[in-house]
Amino acid sequence: MTRHLLFLTGTRADFGKLEPLAAAARDAGHRVTFFVTGMHLMDRYGLTANEVRRMPGVAVHEYVNQAEGDAQDLILARTVTGFSDFVRQARPDLIVLHGDRIEALAGALVAATNYIRSAHVEGGEVSGTIDEVFRHCNTKLCTHHFVSSEAAAARVRSLGEPPATIHAIGSPELDFHARPSGVTLEEVRGHYAIPFAEYGIATFHPVTSEQDTIGAQAEALFGALAESGRNFVTIAPNNDPGSRAIFACLEALPKDRFRLLPSMRFAHFSELMKNAACMVGNSSAGVREAPFLGLPSLDIGSRQSNRSDAPSVTACEAGDRQAILDFLVRHWGRFAPSHAGFGQGSAAERFVDRLAQADFWALGLQKSFHD
Repeated sequence: MTRHLLFLTGTRADFGKLEPLAAAARDAGHRVTFFVTGMHLMDRYGLTANEVRRMPGVAVHEYVNQAEGDAQDLILARTVTGFSDFVRQARPDLIVLHGDRIEALAGALVAATNYIRSAHVEGGEVSGTIDEVFRHCNTKLCTHHFVSSEAAAARVRSLGEPPATIHAIGSPELDFHARPSGVTLEEVRGHYAIPFAEYGIATFHPVTSEQDTIGAQAEALFGALAESGRNFVTIAPNNDPGSRAIFACLEALPKDRFRLLPSMRFAHFSELMKNAACMVGNSSAGVREAPFLGLPSLDIGSRQSNRSDAPSVTACEAGDRQAILDFLVRHWGRFAPSHAGFGQGSAAERFVDRLAQADFWALGLQKSFHD
């Protein structure tokens, strides 16, 4: 039986995790719609709604929920309003959302208050920021849980969710990296005007609870990277509070050694990672995709705290100049064996297999705490 699946995406990052699931559901015969909002629709962040629009065989609805600098609670309120209005028209059988951001929390609230079946992707994770609070809220609001690991599954169970609703499928973005990107490194370098034959990737996002110091952290981190003499492709931060201070730092970096990009297409980013010498920053890609690819990564600060035990990941604070320089000397270009802690690139297959089971749809929507 085919169903209508409504995927909610607010950022380039969560679309990278939802796209493999949506494509597999579409190919299995389900009707797929994307509700596109958040930084997808902001020019400064690369207008990544274009990436969603390029996906064949799905419907796309766009909703502007913010202007740059808006407070998070106001963005939440607007997203609840806009998503609720759309859900009443679309009448989905399942709302699918990812992770821990404001847009996902809005989607989970709308699903719960309207008694619509909902699937939360990558719940049960731990991190050192307010994102963890939002993530656990989404777990309690959603009816089904597609987690990345057995450790995450155990945490979701500890929150009182019934084991029958929890499915460990791995991290969906690894599905993309597990297959050929479809582009060559030469095509990537040409498309994005990347002049370096050898490069690292650097991405540093705001931490909402550290707004007062995030600019100084960025200055310290990128100061050390500049001192190293290495070349870096730098992906712009997301639009959380504190991003202006990071942008001010990035825009002052030497242009001959730092290529700053607002965003990248997923195929191109995958190929860029597969050929990089290392990854530095606080993106989830550094603790998930990089270990899967064997790419050495340096995790900076609290944003991804405790999220990976992969041996290819090193952690330090942004202000630890010597640790950053030592990492670049010791690990630059030295690939490690692939780490399968977050799956082996088969999440989408497991997702649609679960949707095909009658008991998935038979589960009641009234939630209760499971001891």
